[in-house]
Amino acid sequence: MPKLASGKRYAQAAFALAMEKNELDSWRVSLRKIAELSADEDLMALLENPKLPFAVKKQLLGGRLKEVNPLALNLACLLVSRGILEIAADISREYDHLLDAHRGIEHAEVFTALPLDEGDKQRLSTRLGKMVGREVIVDARVDPSVIGGFKARIGDMLIDGSLRNKLEALRKSLEQ
Repeated sequence: MPKLASGKRYAQAAFALAMEKNELDSWRVSLRKIAELSADEDLMALLENPKLPFAVKKQLLGGRLKEVNPLALNLACLLVSRGILEIAADISREYDHLLDAHRGIEHAEVFTALPLDEGDKQRLSTRLGKMVGREVIVDARVDPSVIGGFKARIGDMLIDGSLRNKLEALRKSLEQ
């Protein structure tokens, strides 16, 4: 849990810097490259080696991240110095959410009993977009407990149109 919070704080700081310098898209690309780099197990083993001097680690990062924003490279070095480069993917994901929110795009985490095809995702995205008055990107997940229908979480809002919820409401109604 602390790593997710840290990723969010770093993403917020990066977003503030990007806004200030009007470099929103270059930061998005840079953070994705850093996240990809953190997935390289061999490189991570080197960067996490306490016997390897920081100057060598910084040089390794500089060589692998030539095209990234210089301040994003500084962020990568900071993460390495603190031994938390593995949260780079969380930072990138959180930054993407902040940038999308800035551009009027919401992310909806949608749970259904069966996988959705692209057409279903698009229809659901349009329907949810009308409900919240913004463009919505659907992140579909399968949860068999839904039984039918869907549950969606958009920010702090929960929309429960699941068959399980309707059956539960019917059960409570019949008990009364």
